[in-house]
Amino acid sequence: MTASFARAAGDEWMTDFEAAKKKAAAENKELLVDEVFKHDSFKKGVADKFVLVELDFPKDKSKLSEAAQKQNAELQVKYGVRGFPTILLLDAKGRPFARTGYQAGGPEKYLSHLDELRSKRVARDQALAAAEKLEGVAKAKALVVVLKALPEDQLGHYSDITDQIAKLDPADTSGFVAEQKRKDALAKLGADINAAMQAGQADGAIACVDKFITDYKVVGEEKQNILGIKMNPLLSTNNFDGAAKVIDELIASAPESKAAKFAESFKPQLQKMKAAASKPKAPNPPHGQPGHVHGAGE
Repeated sequence: MTASFARAAGDEWMTDFEAAKKKAAAENKELLVDEVFKHDSFKKGVADKFVLVELDFPKDKSKLSEAAQKQNAELQVKYGVRGFPTILLLDAKGRPFARTGYQAGGPEKYLSHLDELRSKRVARDQALAAAEKLEGVAKAKALVVVLKALPEDQLGHYSDITDQIAKLDPADTSGFVAEQKRKDALAKLGADINAAMQAGQADGAIACVDKFITDYKVVGEEKQNILGIKMNPLLSTNNFDGAAKVIDELIASAPESKAAKFAESFKPQLQKMKAAASKPKAPNPPHGQPGHVHGAGE
């Protein structure tokens, strides 16, 4: 595969994302973005509806040009691809309107499934057109309905609409803007923790978690999920007492949850880790004593 040339045939997968967007706009088609769908019957069935875009992530990097590797890595982050296969349906602007994955039943059934998903773009566009006829808070609420019908993890591609909602409804009567800010903060929390850990700043990572819990008044099972993030920096620095406190706090947040039961079951393992870490290391045997490996020159 290369990203420098886009295949012109309608039943072929393209690998250049920007070229695919231009082709989709010129031919009034949508984009079907996928990692490896090779069946001829499938390709022929979608060629008149989609511009096909294939993003591959092979273990053998030599199979891709550096340009393709760079493009695919950027798109993986942009569209939040975490598992394979991931199938995204995008409009010609690159905005996702549906997301799916593996479907049993063969190419024909999958084509029917894609037709159902395509109807989501039609519904989206009709709802956007209807919202344009409204004003103020009414329009904001109509736009919220539009966004809530889209893949939740792809709303970042609709930031222009989110900005409209914030301006049209400054009091945030729908609560949508606050909800999005919270999600953005949670995504930033993950990035900040990764950065802190890579810099060897475990205390900084822990502080990020504590600040998020305080700022957003996190409780219950959501708090358990956030507290769980603290375990890695604590254990990486052998702070077993701190980890034990987090486990107790996690259990207290929602005692009947699965997370609480798992945390309780982890306590003996934590004690073993603490005991193992506190054992003094055996001294290296003196030169020439048992345990010393003699080299050929000795």
